[in-house]
Amino acid sequence: MTAVTSSGAGSAAAPESAAAVPQTLAGFRIGVTSDRRSEDLICAFQRRGAEVMHAPALRIVALTESVTLQQDTRRVIEAAPDFAIITTAYGMRRWFEAADAYGLGTELLEALEQATILVRGPKARGAVRAAGLDDDGSAEDERTATVVDMLLTREVRGKTVALQQHGASDDSQIERLQAAGATVVTVLPYTWTKPDEDSDLLRMIDAVIERQLDLITFTAAPAVEAFLSVARQYGRSEALVGALRGDVVSVAVGAVTAGPLYDAGLSPIIPSRWRLGAMIKLVCDHLEEHQTLRITTRHGPVEMRGAEVRLPQITDEAVRLPPGPLSLMRALVKAEGAVLSREHLMQLLVQCDSEHALEMWVSRLRKSLPVNGLVSTVVKRGYRIAV
Repeated sequence: MTAVTSSGAGSAAAPESAAAVPQTLAGFRIGVTSDRRSEDLICAFQRRGAEVMHAPALRIVALTESVTLQQDTRRVIEAAPDFAIITTAYGMRRWFEAADAYGLGTELLEALEQATILVRGPKARGAVRAAGLDDDGSAEDERTATVVDMLLTREVRGKTVALQQHGASDDSQIERLQAAGATVVTVLPYTWTKPDEDSDLLRMIDAVIERQLDLITFTAAPAVEAFLSVARQYGRSEALVGALRGDVVSVAVGAVTAGPLYDAGLSPIIPSRWRLGAMIKLVCDHLEEHQTLRITTRHGPVEMRGAEVRLPQITDEAVRLPPGPLSLMRALVKAEGAVLSREHLMQLLVQCDSEHALEMWVSRLRKSLPVNGLVSTVVKRGYRIAV
């Protein structure tokens, strides 16, 4: 796992300087679980001031030199498919790169020119057109199952369908086509593999459980499944899901990616357009609107952004709080000056397991803040923010 600092990757693919980008994510801590294009996400979040933690849940391995891919490519060419389904732009590009390396690029192009091509979404369509081909339709929801639905409205009995798969064999869709009488030939230009060790991903899972992240992003359903699977394997599933239902926001790039999160009983946020740029904007807007707290106190305005507390009338420096005092401060600020009893606070703060722990958190919070009296004790009642 990499905890990426602002100087670590900020220059990569960053046409604008850090000073030119509003620091809308300053103070927030974001987890990135993707492998491919993770640099784009990391740089975008860092340029906006976020602290980023990176731990790929799965890694993409191109199979350009695979003997199996070469054999499957020859099989597609020899089959002269009537239909072709292209599921991902990345897979289409890797497939043609591999075909060129095998000396089969021209033959593959000619075979697909004779086929009716259906694509899973706009990016796959772009890759098809970049190869000099055209498609005959795209799934609005960008699901392979929907592309198969579209194909099954046509007569496929006795026909041959070439299916470019993404990361793993999609047996259920292959069976649907075969049940309708089609012959299916498949190619797998890349696959998903687990990291060599679970340690990095475990540290990210623990960071979510301990509320050391404000938000975590997912860009592929298999990565979500791997993330949740590792948590189950090490007995952290219940705590992880509890954190993702409460303090830590899960973000999926699209509905397909969000599927395993829904299955786990979670409610991820999803951009209206299923693209990285739209996801980045959604992260910025959501954290500003829902995760930034502001209150006017007798010591001046207070703003909370992620792990940071800002008191601009007292100091220009933001105060970074550890998880326990941070959760306590958030609860008190959300109460807007109302008194919260010890019993109520212990119900809100799920990781605070005793009154002694609560008193320690109050003490640490007061010591961390640059002004005395902001967190006040109301005798025999509880605690409040001094408004």
